[in-house]
Amino acid sequence: MVERAFVSFKGVVAGYGGGDVLKSVEFDVPQGGLTCIVGPNGSGKSTLLKTVSGLVTPRLGEIWFKGHNLVGKSPREILKLGVVQVPQNHSLFREMSVNENVELGAFLIKDKKVIAERMDRVRTMFPIVAQRANDKAGSLSGGQQRLVEFARCLMLEPDLVVLDEPSMGLDPKTLRLVFETIKMMNNEGRTVLLVEQNARQALKMSDFGVVLENGRVRLSGSGQEVLNNPEIGALYLGGSTGGPAAH
Repeated sequence: MVERAFVSFKGVVAGYGGGDVLKSVEFDVPQGGLTCIVGPNGSGKSTLLKTVSGLVTPRLGEIWFKGHNLVGKSPREILKLGVVQVPQNHSLFREMSVNENVELGAFLIKDKKVIAERMDRVRTMFPIVAQRANDKAGSLSGGQQRLVEFARCLMLEPDLVVLDEPSMGLDPKTLRLVFETIKMMNNEGRTVLLVEQNARQALKMSDFGVVLENGRVRLSGSGQEVLNNPEIGALYLGGSTGGPAAH
């Protein structure tokens, strides 16, 4: 992992309808690393991810990514810069085929040869894309849909992959596969910013952890430091190793 800030949140204040959910949030995301954000419900985790993707515009502060301030940029402009988000709720078009859904991930690319090359690459990374290519996306299980969403997000070859609760609603076996896939994307050089309800397991595989509480950064450090903090463990990570965390 390269030890320099790839994404920097500087005094970010943001919310909805005049109410601030994020209150002067500041932390850095190292390039090439996997950064996990944890915290209780209502702490601002999903709102924070939406500010990175341009879905929520901060009222105050800056978000720097590769020398660009993302604040005020449209979601499309941010996509072009190399930031792709996989949302918490399943986002595939259920009546379209798996192949068609994945190809939609390349909607900013005009070169058909490039699209074909990237399709070949994601089929190799995600066998489900090849195996179920012509099946309707709605016929897949929740875990299979999540893997197809990952494949679709990689069609733009993003520098930053933003994941909001990717394990939501998955059984333990599928959850492990999803986590392994996230680690694989990270190992291939993509910086990952992750919000995850299974906080203990997510922090175990993360380079960097951030705890949000009431819209502020309560604690940040290596994933292991956050995991081992006794106060944070009691509050947010639950008592049993590997179980779903209170969040």
